[in-house]
Amino acid sequence: MKLEDIHSVYFVGIGGIGMSAIARWFNQRGVAVGGYDRVETPLTTRMSLEGMWIHYVDDRKAIKPQFLNPESTLVVYTPAVPASHGELKFFQKKGFIVKKRSEVLGMISRGHYTIAVGGTHGKTTTSSMVAHLLNQSAQKCSAFVGGIMANYDTNMLVADKEAPVVVEADEFDRSFHRLSPNYSIVTSVDPDHLDIYGTEEEMKKAFGHFLQLSGEEGKTLIHYKAAEKVNMHLEHLYYTYGIDAGDVQAKALRAVNGTFIFNYKGKEVIKDLKLSVPGFHNVENAVAAVTVALDMGMDPEVIKEGIASYRGVKRRFEYVIKEDKFTFIDDYAHHPTEISAFLRSVKALFPKKKLTAVFQPHLYSRTKDFQKGFAESLSLADEIILLDIYPAREEPIPGISSRVIFDQIFKEPKTLCEKSELMDVIKEKDVELLCTIGAGNIDMEVPKLKAHFLKHFDIEA
Repeated sequence: MKLEDIHSVYFVGIGGIGMSAIARWFNQRGVAVGGYDRVETPLTTRMSLEGMWIHYVDDRKAIKPQFLNPESTLVVYTPAVPASHGELKFFQKKGFIVKKRSEVLGMISRGHYTIAVGGTHGKTTTSSMVAHLLNQSAQKCSAFVGGIMANYDTNMLVADKEAPVVVEADEFDRSFHRLSPNYSIVTSVDPDHLDIYGTEEEMKKAFGHFLQLSGEEGKTLIHYKAAEKVNMHLEHLYYTYGIDAGDVQAKALRAVNGTFIFNYKGKEVIKDLKLSVPGFHNVENAVAAVTVALDMGMDPEVIKEGIASYRGVKRRFEYVIKEDKFTFIDDYAHHPTEISAFLRSVKALFPKKKLTAVFQPHLYSRTKDFQKGFAESLSLADEIILLDIYPAREEPIPGISSRVIFDQIFKEPKTLCEKSELMDVIKEKDVELLCTIGAGNIDMEVPKLKAHFLKHFDIEA
């Protein structure tokens, strides 16, 4: 099935951040889009208002007739949906073309000049930065990002058919191997998804394979620390980036009133770039994005303006409240390395404030594999509140709960509680700098926490 032959697309699990981006792409191209998801969310509600048909009960008889023609309907599913799902089994049995989200993204990438951003962390912010910079150029870009870009309030951009495409390359289930990138970027290679890869070495091989996909005529950019890990699996030349390290670098980095200012040094030198999205890791992400923009022929002054206007991705170092008397930051970090980078950046920006971190572990397997790392990274906070595990696609693992992290945290004070108990627990705490951390549904608590602290500190909304 070619993209131009598709008249309707049905998504099983349409509300996922990656699935919704592809659904929106098809919808904006005039294709009929429908789908199922388990629960209604603000994102699915908005998608319905954009013209997509979405329902929330696994019932094949409820599916609209326009999505029941195997000749013209493409069915897309996410691995987060169980193989026993009724609608998914129906489409497979009836001979529909059924593809994973990553396969469809691969189909799209084969028809465009594609910039693919991979990494165990940092890929969402970096891909959004690349998309934002290219969107300042005359050629624009289309983009599929694993988060809501604050500048555009969407996870997807659509440009002319000739424009380049920016995609977030997901390493889960080796999905990124289905892409056809012309320009490959890797932000980090830390052990993760060991339930899929088995060993860290196998994961390194997978990233090495991803970097080969751009071919001899393509371009490859990799963080200098990640390059050290996958070097043995690379067969062609690449170039590296970092802060004061790599072929392209951020130099003279300094923090001024919550803004990072730095010089870019590569084949061009751009002085005094101003990045208002905090975090040393975000400076490195910006170096990668600037490099891509220069390679795509953008003017350095336009790039400088683009970095200054970049507002980040929701739930990536997102300020919920930022006042002298109280600060509240929400972040998606869900791996020990990410948590460590996030908390170190917060402490650098607010060295005199007591930092209270609320963390919700994501996945039983990740908790099992990295329990010690989670305990060590969370110990950077002054006070820790640990919630129960968000299971996502997984069944429980015997003996694995948040307790295995909690017992290895030797920092006090620390509290272990259910997510449903969080508001009662937090009201008893003396909090001046609050960080909520995690990739599960901890974001559902953010509005409640915000309302409580606005009232508590008498801050105008």
